[in-house]
Order: sequence, then C-alpha cells, then structure tokens
Amino acid sequence: MEIQGEVAAGFEAVRDAFVRNFEVLGDRGAAVAVYRDGRKVVDLWAGPKDVEGGDAGEPWAAGTAQVVRSATKGVAAVVPLLLHQRGLLDLDAPVGAYWPEFKAGGKERALVRDLLAHRAAVPALDVPLTPVEAADGLSGARAVAGQRAFWEPGSAHGYHAQTYSWLLSELVLRVTGASLGQWLAQEVTGPRGLEFWIGLPAGETGRVGRVGPVEPPAERAGGLRTRPRRNVSDAWADPSSLTRRAFAAITPLPDENAPEFRAAELPASAGIGTARGLAGVYAALLGDTQDGPGLFTPQTRRLAGTELSSGPDRVLVVNTRFGPGYMLHSPASPLLSAGSFGHPGRGGSLGFADPEAGVAFGYVTNAHAKSVTADPRAQSLLRAVRASL
Repeated sequence: MEIQGEVAAGFEAVRDAFVRNFEVLGDRGAAVAVYRDGRKVVDLWAGPKDVEGGDAGEPWAAGTAQVVRSATKGVAAVVPLLLHQRGLLDLDAPVGAYWPEFKAGGKERALVRDLLAHRAAVPALDVPLTPVEAADGLSGARAVAGQRAFWEPGSAHGYHAQTYSWLLSELVLRVTGASLGQWLAQEVTGPRGLEFWIGLPAGETGRVGRVGPVEPPAERAGGLRTRPRRNVSDAWADPSSLTRRAFAAITPLPDENAPEFRAAELPASAGIGTARGLAGVYAALLGDTQDGPGLFTPQTRRLAGTELSSGPDRVLVVNTRFGPGYMLHSPASPLLSAGSFGHPGRGGSLGFADPEAGVAFGYVTNAHAKSVTADPRAQSLLRAVRASL
C-alpha cells in the first residue's frame, strides 16, 4: 500500500498505524488528518477512491472526499453553538419557542439543549420516511413535529440517529431563515477553505468516492475484533426495538452513493468531506489555525465539552455521554481524553477536538464496517496520536 501525504516530526507513529489499518484491519481507501495548536501535523491518504475500486481503480487523491455518516453531527453542532454564542439561540428555551409546531405529542417541555443532547424523546418515527421524503426539506420537519414523545423529554436520552437531521435543520431554519448547510458554508467552512459539506454542491461531485459495507478481516495476531454484548445484539436483531426503529427512520435505507443523497442536507448522516476538512473544522473550534480565525470563544468551547446526557442510552443500549451536539469521551466512544468532544460515524469515520492537548482529528474511510461508535481503525490512529504527544 502506497501512502501519500506527510507527517510532522514526532507524529510518525500515526503513519505507522495508518499503514497497519490497511495491512491488518482491512481498510480499503482512507485518509487521516491531525492538527496540533492550529497547525496541520498529519495529512495522509491511501487506497482507491471507490471502495470496490481495488488496485486498478482510481486512486485516492489529496482532495478525495467521502460520506462520513454520523460524524456529520459534530460538524453540524457548530451551527447552533455559534448561534448561541451570538445571542440568537437560547439553549434553555423550549424548542417550541422557535418552532411552535414542535409542541405536539408531549414535547411541550423539550428544551433546545434537550434536542442537542438526544433528550428530545423522538429518536424514531411511527411512520418512517422514504429516502425522497427524508431529503425534501419539508417532510422530515413535519414528521418529527407531529411525532409523539417516546418518553418525557429531558428525563432520559437515546441516540437520535436519523431524526437529528430534521430536528436540527428545522431549528436552524427557524432561527436564521437559512438552511443549516448554507449557513455552515457561509460562516464556517467557506471562509476557511475547508472541504466539508452538508449538501454537496454540484461542482464538487467529481471528488467524492463510493462507499460500501465491508466485512471485518479474519482474526490475526495483533488484530482487533469487536464483539457486541448480547443485549446490544438482541436490540439490533429485534425490528420492534427502539434501536432498530431509530436507525430505520428512513426506510428503505438510502443509497449513499446516489447524487440525490449526496446533495441532501441531512446533518445526522450525509455530510461529505476530506479528513483534512473534518479535522480543520474541529481545529477552528480550538482557536486560530493556518486556515483562518478561530470560531468558539473559551465559554463556547467549554460548553461543547459539557456533559448534558450520560448513562444508559435507550437507543444504543450502552452507556453514552453527550454534550450539546457532541459525543464525549467514554468507554463506548473513546476519544483522546476526558475533555475531548467530537462524533464518530457508524462504519468508521471520526472527528474530534481535544482542548487540553490542542489536537483536532479527522479520519474518513470508504470501507464501512459494522462498528457504531468505536471503530478499530479510528481507535488505532487515536492511540498513535496519544503516543505522539
């Protein structure tokens, strides 16, 4: 496997771990980027652009981007936190103060901070949306507004795997009059030249690779295998469980390689970016970078890492921790340290920031494994970063 890109002195262990991901952990095409104190210290890529490309396929290039699934959530969370920072969004206000239709179905007391921390109690839909409805910009908001709450909002948390798209999109639209993807491009990624989109522009379609599922490699000496606990496996196997229903809020599953999916503004699952762009967004949350000025004040940065939800997750069936829009470091989703905030994507991708170390990280892959929150490839790279500090 020919590795492209560069690493700064002291971060060679990350390159070694990246090589091992291909040799041992079954990666196909992937990229990883790391910033330290606003400066890019790792920028690597390898493999084919398309998951099925093989040795004869088009190679992954410096600007190759991929769908990152739920790693999108962490980038999307920048928008409501910046709106809060600018005094336009009150996290302690009821969601219905901005979006009156949302007050139906026992959700009258749901707060904005509940929505961001997966406590809004609508992780699933009684009537799932089709892929066309999910992407039309109207049906999703109507569905979650009319959906009955599955528990008393604010009293417990459960991962809003798909419904987070319409909850957050509509809230941002009601506050700004712009779509979340437009606002992100205008205020965050565009001015800094960061390659990340929620709603892929037509002019960027040529850079995006094809993603697909892969089976984990056969167990080898020094390899990693993940075996979910029985209760987790049972939840995934039961079509009536909240776990299955949350991930099936769009039925049938959309084709992630279809142009209409890539163009859709689905901030729960359809973000597209390079590892450099993903890490660059998180770097900007920590302060000024080589790409441009920082985004978060110290107060907002502390808020991003503040625990709002913890304990048993009614959807993921493990203990999870969430801040306002971000997963926080936990055994279920290990990050660099207790102060890290970020978000994994089901299948492999990961982005996060660690304020104490001044580190921002992004990993993207076209080979979607069965992992949900702790993919072995991302974790191997993360450990290498930790060893390099």
